[in-house]
This record gives sequence, structure tokens and C-alpha cells, in this order.
Amino acid sequence: MGGVTSSIAAKFAFFPPTPPSYTVVADDSFGGALCIPEVPRRDDIDVLRLKTRRGNDIVAVHVSHPKATATVLYSHGNAADIGQMYELFVELSLRLRVNLIGYDYSGYGRSSGKPSEYNTYADIDAVYKCLKEQYGVKDEQLILYGQSVGSGPTSDLASRLPNLRGVVLHSPILSGLRVLYPVKRTYWFDIYKNIDKVGAINCPVLVIHGTADDVVDCCHGKQLWELCKVKYEPVWIKGGGHCNLELYPDFIKKLKKFIQTLGKSKPVVNDSVATSLDSDSKNKSGESDNNTDTFVELQPEVSRNSLDSRLDKSKKSSKPEKSRMSTDNVEWFRRRKGLIW
Repeated sequence: MGGVTSSIAAKFAFFPPTPPSYTVVADDSFGGALCIPEVPRRDDIDVLRLKTRRGNDIVAVHVSHPKATATVLYSHGNAADIGQMYELFVELSLRLRVNLIGYDYSGYGRSSGKPSEYNTYADIDAVYKCLKEQYGVKDEQLILYGQSVGSGPTSDLASRLPNLRGVVLHSPILSGLRVLYPVKRTYWFDIYKNIDKVGAINCPVLVIHGTADDVVDCCHGKQLWELCKVKYEPVWIKGGGHCNLELYPDFIKKLKKFIQTLGKSKPVVNDSVATSLDSDSKNKSGESDNNTDTFVELQPEVSRNSLDSRLDKSKKSSKPEKSRMSTDNVEWFRRRKGLIW
């Protein structure tokens, strides 16, 4: 049955960019270290090839921050690869002051193999193992971040790790089938059954969803938040779509606030009563929303299409600029008439 399920997922759920947006080569001038020649080489970025338990070689990018006290493991959305996500990874690391690792699923970018639900579970496990063994990351320092289809492997891993610092679900899905039909039960052939896993996550969970998402309805995010064991104040971005939330000022403000809050307190998990970490942390810290949401000015130069520059332009308005589609390419999907989560 697992093979049938994976076949369904591969047919309807996965649309890796073709051709990939990047290449990976060994740089002899740096001792044979891997690099992506399409982007400027940086000393704070490692390009990695990781072997999964299912025999695939996946590509990952690790971005270091000198003052980081946490690491974000980022599972991206559909119709994207890490070549397209590279700039966003760098800027999130800078803005949030975290180390960040992003990776391509099997069959995406320059990762080998074919996309499938169970391959993505093996993929994220390989990245997690790398963080533990190569970078010395402890579970208490780790924040899992899943966007759209990436909420599947994120929820799966988070449900198996009891001591994570936090989880972010960005435009998440209840399950694959529920994106298409409002079914009331979980069927064996469904994929990414987040609805059945999110309640097993023991750490604080931040849910971010756009109210105008016409791909994965906002009700997916709201229901997942209701099922969370340790609730954090959700972010419902008014007018936000499926693949443009990073263009809204509230996105980076609330995300940064969440990560800062996680670093200040360690909540006690009660299996029978959902806990609001956000309200507790406000009382303990005595800080106002204005203080925690204040941007930290960063000196490194960024491109004119960067998250920083777009946020600076939009601080006076809650409306986004035209999206550069840095994550899920909706129009590409529509032309293919496939699912776009």
C-alpha cells in the first residue's frame, strides 16, 4: 500500500522545477568543497550532499550566523528548489539571527531519486542527522519550518522528536486529500496526514496562513492550530495568498517574535490542556509588542529584490508588492493543471 500511496503522491503532488535552477560543482580552489556557481560564494554557507536511508543523494545548503542560538531546518514548498530559495535562506538567517539549513527533496534540484512522500521523510531525517553529527545541533536548539507541502515532512519529524525548540507551519495542509476534498476521515491512500500528527508535537507551534489563500484554504491552518498541544498565537495574514506571505510586514515581525520568545522560556507541556506560550512569555518578559517586533538593522549588502528591501518599502502598508514567486510558482502549476500545494 505504501508504494501505491507514493505513486499517487508523485503523480499529483510533486512538480520540481525543470530544469533545476542551479548546479553543484566541486571548487578546487577551496579544497574541493561543493559550491553553487550561480550564486556568489560565501564563507558562511556550506553546500552539502547527504545520503538518505532510501539511497538517494540530496543537496542541502547550511547558512551560519555568528550570533545564532538556534538552527532552523527549512522544508520548502512545491515548484521550488534551493537555487530559487537561496536568497531567502540567507536573509532569513540574517533577519532572524539563526543558523538555517534548507534542502531539496529527492528528485528536486540536483537531488537524486524521485519525489515521493516517504522519500521526503527520509530526506528530512538525513538533514536532521547531519545537523546532529556535523554541526552539533541539539534538539533543544532546533526549530523545524515547513512551508506548504513541506509541512508534511516537518510534521512527521516533529511528531517523533519530543524536545524540539519549536515548529513553524507556513501555509500548511491538513493532508493531501483534504486539499482537494473536505473529507471528514483519513483514508489509507491519503498523503501527508498532518491532521493526525500535529497533536503529537510537544513544542510550541506557530501557524502562519494567508486569509486569501486559494490553493490551501486558511481553514487548514486554523484546524491544525486548534489541534496543537502547545499553541502559540497564530498569524492569519489578511489578504495573503499561498506563495507571497513573505512580502507582508507581519510575516517577518511575527516570525522573529516567535523565535525570540522561544529563546526566553521553556513551557511545560500538559497533554490534556493546550498551552499558550505567547501569553505566558509576554507576562514574564514584560516587553511590549512594539519592542519585540522592532527590526534589527543589518549591515550586509543585499540585492534589490531581497526580503529586506521589499520589507523596507512596505512598512507603511499592509499590502504586499507584486510577488517574485520565490517559493511556489502558482502560474506554472495552473498551466500544468496540477495540484499547487
